[in-house]
Amino acid sequence: MEFRYLGNSGLKVSEITYGNWLTHGSQVENDTATACVKAAIEAGITTFDTADVYANTAAETVLGQALKGERRQSVEIFTKVFGPTGPKGPNDTGLSRKHILESIDGSLQRLQTDYVDLYQAHRYDHETPLEETMQAFADIVRHGKALYIGVSEWTASQLRDGAAIAKQVGVQLISNQPQYNALWRVIEGEVVPTSKELGISQIVWSPIAQGALTGKYLPGQQPPEGTRATDDKGGANMIRRWLSDDVLTRVQNLKPIAGELDISLAQLAVAWVLQNDNVASAIIGASRPEQVFENVKATGIKIPAELMARIDDVLGDAIERDPARTADSSPKTRES
Repeated sequence: MEFRYLGNSGLKVSEITYGNWLTHGSQVENDTATACVKAAIEAGITTFDTADVYANTAAETVLGQALKGERRQSVEIFTKVFGPTGPKGPNDTGLSRKHILESIDGSLQRLQTDYVDLYQAHRYDHETPLEETMQAFADIVRHGKALYIGVSEWTASQLRDGAAIAKQVGVQLISNQPQYNALWRVIEGEVVPTSKELGISQIVWSPIAQGALTGKYLPGQQPPEGTRATDDKGGANMIRRWLSDDVLTRVQNLKPIAGELDISLAQLAVAWVLQNDNVASAIIGASRPEQVFENVKATGIKIPAELMARIDDVLGDAIERDPARTADSSPKTRES
């Protein structure tokens, strides 16, 4: 495993982060989830990402139990706040001071830890003053409940505003967690240049496009049983956009490139995002321990420039690059 600094901070994270969105507390039984976490640790992963909204807090509980007994100082635990949790009342969502301060205590209890290494604003809250949000985060850091602060799916202008206010209240934004993969490159035009300027790294989710970049989905054929595309608990909805015959044919055409590197398509996809020097870590999920061991092999792989160019040529106009798509991720009004 290789490690990178997270933003302009002294915190190092593993190039591969284990995340439990759509798996723990939902798709995967708890004993299998624990086995996947143990596999991650065995493979050298030290960084673990979750959120209170995943499985309506159950994912945090599963991760906390799975990490029980591990030396706390040897792992980095990340979680997030924004989405509706609990009974989903009017104050059970968003980035208000009330919701943030109550949510961190709930997350710490479920994760069975005194602090998280990184506490992230899961989305941008258009209905709460940014000053209120950043002051609440600063107070959490000063109380030792979080060591660092980050965000997820913020636009370049939101990152700039957030970083400025964070500095005023004595903390620093060090990370952003966006979707990023060879098919979804919307952060490259604005978010990445702004992040480099501000000392912010990306911790990217969906590096294999929900599994579409693994090659297991074939054009003209029904998705294999037991895959994310057949999951009725949310997985199928997330991957549907990648399952056109055009995209799946292009993915199959990446196989010769992966073959030249002697790696799988999944490993190629994860290694691809790690070529971006603003990416500190790529988040992988797993429903079986074997998936962890396979995907972690992407760490340290260097893809030559000519192969990176060939990937661009193969994927062609299937690539989404519009920077405006980042703004679509944050609801203009809070869900309840």
